[in-house]
Amino acid sequence: MRARQLEVFIAVMRAGTVTAAARMLNISQPALSQILLHTEDELGFTLFERIKGRLRPTPEALEIFADAERLSAGLEGLRRKTTDLRLGRTGLVRVAASPPPALAILPRAFTSFRARHPDILLRSHMAPIAAIVDMLRAGDASLGVALDDRLPPDIEAEVLGSVGFACLLPIGHALAGKTELTLSDLAGEELISYRGNTRPADELAHAARAQGVEVSPSLEIDVSISAVGFVQAGLGIALVDALLPWHQFAGLAVRPLSNGPEFPIALLTSRTRALSRADEMMRDQIRAACSVVLGDDKTGA
Repeated sequence: MRARQLEVFIAVMRAGTVTAAARMLNISQPALSQILLHTEDELGFTLFERIKGRLRPTPEALEIFADAERLSAGLEGLRRKTTDLRLGRTGLVRVAASPPPALAILPRAFTSFRARHPDILLRSHMAPIAAIVDMLRAGDASLGVALDDRLPPDIEAEVLGSVGFACLLPIGHALAGKTELTLSDLAGEELISYRGNTRPADELAHAARAQGVEVSPSLEIDVSISAVGFVQAGLGIALVDALLPWHQFAGLAVRPLSNGPEFPIALLTSRTRALSRADEMMRDQIRAACSVVLGDDKTGA
């Protein structure tokens, strides 16, 4: 399967119709249909069944889709790198981070870095931990920052510090009268927190068991910042990382979780890829920015 055929196959899988896929790729419907037919002829099996104007993937298409997406991501990464080389972007730093450090740490690190190295191009990716690992492996990012250090053996995790939890309450909530909250205070409340099988959820569950408290979110989230709108709407109290500058959001009362668990802030690199000099300089700035942010948190800033 050639690159253009791969692109068409993925577009049709995602869009479900020739019309939508052609629009995604900015080509005509006949051209896309022709590429798809040639692809099926070369493969020797059908990829889609035509049913009432829609294309339903065959079992064979479903079998190869995940591999096709991985190949496509690799090709896209290669295109970006060759473009950077053609445009002379030899000084390029790519950092991938999960939302809390992306919003709380990277702005400070990038500002300091830019003041010292104004001619180096910076590229930031906000992504979940699994995607950060994939980007580090593919070379689409040289550095990662995440709230987890339990990673595959090919990923180096340097723990820069740790962060606890914060409670986000709707303005006027009865518990907002307290200066800090405990897990016991939250018993019986509608809770908004991380979905299961994530590092924050695991840490909360372990702490709750140790304290003999039942913690069971009624609304699960993937990233902490998504809790803001839910709390503002009065759907419950959010138990989220204390790293983000939550006080900047209107309609929230923010209280620290006392005697709660902590989880690490980790700087991630690939063990199989060497860092450039620019990457190393950015790594130093991320370390310094994390130290300052955690110091601010301790002083209540």
